[in-house]
Amino acid sequence: MLLELPRWTVEYGASRLLDLAAVALPDRDLGAGRPVLVLPGFSAHDRLTGRLRGHLVQRGWQVHGWELGSNHGLTERIVTGLPQRLAEVADRYDEPVAVVGWSFGGLLARWLAHEHPDRVRQVVCLGSPWRAEGERTRATGMFEKSREKHGIVENAREIVDLLRGPVPVPLTAVWSKTDGIVPWRGCTVDEQAAPPAENVEVVSSHVGMVANPLVLSVVVDRLRQDPAAWEPFAWRNVLPGLPGAAS
Repeated sequence: MLLELPRWTVEYGASRLLDLAAVALPDRDLGAGRPVLVLPGFSAHDRLTGRLRGHLVQRGWQVHGWELGSNHGLTERIVTGLPQRLAEVADRYDEPVAVVGWSFGGLLARWLAHEHPDRVRQVVCLGSPWRAEGERTRATGMFEKSREKHGIVENAREIVDLLRGPVPVPLTAVWSKTDGIVPWRGCTVDEQAAPPAENVEVVSSHVGMVANPLVLSVVVDRLRQDPAAWEPFAWRNVLPGLPGAAS
């Protein structure tokens, strides 16, 4: 946990340099203008997802922050405002929206997919401990203090129970055994073919999930998938020059 901040500094710097060096990208239109909604982690806000959003914008997606301030959990403001934000983005482009959620934002992304499967194209979770065994993390104390300060909706347990069910749209769970904040086993999903649900392991800090070059490459690769013709993730497709890249 103590290495989270210095690791994030390296991860952020590395991805920033890579993007600066990729001005003449041959894949600048990978996103084809499709909409993406990015949800921050607990106690985080849109500024902290800026590296991820900028990376996706550079590759042709129309990327949006959630515009709900800091993420304080299942508060009335978030439970009411997030579906409205999803609807706003979906209506603007007249098509379903890909939702990328970081940490607790990934749990909210799962919830949106359950509540509005017609408006969600796919979900990508980054270090999101959605399983019951993932409830106790190094951030649990922050959750408890936030609950006392900001409150929580009366149906919070029903929301949690719902989001823990199989997600009705394509789902990718990105997780790291070197995560210094959440237990990685709580972030993995039960893999299935239809709708696709898959795990992708990376080497990343928890805070760096929205800046790590490997994670950003995975997100780009998954967002470019067609839900109707889904191709399973393979590192050889992301890093073709990597000797012995595993699928």
